[in-house]
Amino acid sequence: MSEQPLLEVSDNTALGKVEIAPEVIEVIAGISATEVEGIFAMRGNFASGVAERLGKKAHSKGVKVELTDDGVIIDIFVILNFGVSIPHVAQKIQTNIRQTLATMTAIELQEVNVHVVGIHMEEKEYTETEE
Repeated sequence: MSEQPLLEVSDNTALGKVEIAPEVIEVIAGISATEVEGIFAMRGNFASGVAERLGKKAHSKGVKVELTDDGVIIDIFVILNFGVSIPHVAQKIQTNIRQTLATMTAIELQEVNVHVVGIHMEEKEYTETEE
C-alpha cells in the first residue's frame, strides 16, 4: 500500500491524533457539490465511468484535492444544466463545500476552484402526437 499524505486535524494530542486522508476530503466535497441545484454531473475519467456501470458509485468523481504548505486546495470539475447562472451555481458549490468540510472535519480550505467543463442541453422527448 502506498504511503499517502494525511492531513492532521487536531492540535490537541492528549488522547491521540486525528488524521484524514485526501480521498475522504474528495468524497465529502463531491457529495456536497452534487447537492447544489443546477449541476447535471461531475466530470469523471474512464475508470470511474466503468466503475459506475458496474454499480459502484464514484463519489469523488470530478474532485481533486491538493495538500500544500499553505492549506488545502480543492479543484472541482462539473457539467451544468443549460440555462443556469454559472457564477451563481459556482458560488453555491464553493459555499456548500466550504461549510460541509468545516462542519465535518474542522478543515479550513485555502481555495475551492470550480471548473465548468460542459453544459448539458435538455433532450426533448417527442411523442407520436407531436410528429
